Amino acid sequence: MNHSSQQQFPRAGFRRRFGSWVYDFLIAFAVYMVAGAISFLLIYLGYYLGLYGMQGYEHFSDTISNTYWLKWPNELWKLAWVSFFFVFFWAKSGQTLGMKAWRLRLQNQDGTRINKITGLKRLLPTLLGLGNLTVIFDRKNKLSLQDRLTDTEVVVLSLEANKGRL
Repeated sequence: MNHSSQQQFPRAGFRRRFGSWVYDFLIAFAVYMVAGAISFLLIYLGYYLGLYGMQGYEHFSDTISNTYWLKWPNELWKLAWVSFFFVFFWAKSGQTLGMKAWRLRLQNQDGTRINKITGLKRLLPTLLGLGNLTVIFDRKNKLSLQDRLTDTEVVVLSLEANKGRL
């Protein structure tokens, strides 16, 4: 769906972005925890099948935390799922669950939906949401660090435009 044929929406300010960030932080934390539980089960399955031992630790969680070849794939797995959560929703509808609740939409500056590559490019400069702090100092353009680096914008939708599914 090309949003450029629809009405233009104003860019979102810091307060609304922050509200959305709080919602999405909680959801992202839940995604991180579920991914962690799955990875714990998979790593334990490897232990159960005899692929490796406890590495000298009494508790299995200590084995994961202190064995680099278990710890880092585990952490990357969890971060990949959190990243997938954001990129999937940004590319699919321009809205995460938190953005939907605050009537925000991420889009290219021409009003079109972003693609997955742009979504991936936004992840690092977002800096866990800290990139939005630049909106405080840019009251005229209301562009965050990640907006500037990817030629995107976050707009406030009307009630009517915000209806529908994610």
